Amino acid sequence: MERDDVANLRRRIGVVHQDCQFLDHLSVAENVALPVSVSGRRQQPQDLDDLLHWVGLAERANALPPELSGGERQRAALARAVIMSPEIILADEPTGNVDWDMSLRLLQLLIELNKMGKTVVIATHDLHLIRQAKSQVQARVLRIANGTIQQAGADL
Repeated sequence: MERDDVANLRRRIGVVHQDCQFLDHLSVAENVALPVSVSGRRQQPQDLDDLLHWVGLAERANALPPELSGGERQRAALARAVIMSPEIILADEPTGNVDWDMSLRLLQLLIELNKMGKTVVIATHDLHLIRQAKSQVQARVLRIANGTIQQAGADL
């Protein structure tokens, strides 16, 4: 692929990393809006406010990343992943560093994105989270071990 094609493809994919990283000198709002700034797009302040409200961080918009809890960091990472309205969201252990209640909240946000027509791919070791997702949406489950698919569509 050409360099521009790779850049265009990246704009269509949002990623939530297991260990989300932020620029500690920027506020939550600035970190979330960073993909928009880098892309050269114009961000409407109301859009950012709405997104922060959606992930439950409107009150923490001016906080710095070191001041956030694990759950707040994960929600900020999710907001940053979806701010460009990608078609696909890849989430690597998005609930790995939070308690069960926050896991359910993050899962609910991902399910809402899926219901809005987004493709959501979650990599997790948490069978309880998989079962919870399957109880709410039709999900295709792949069990992968040693780099190969062990089971597809398994009832887990």
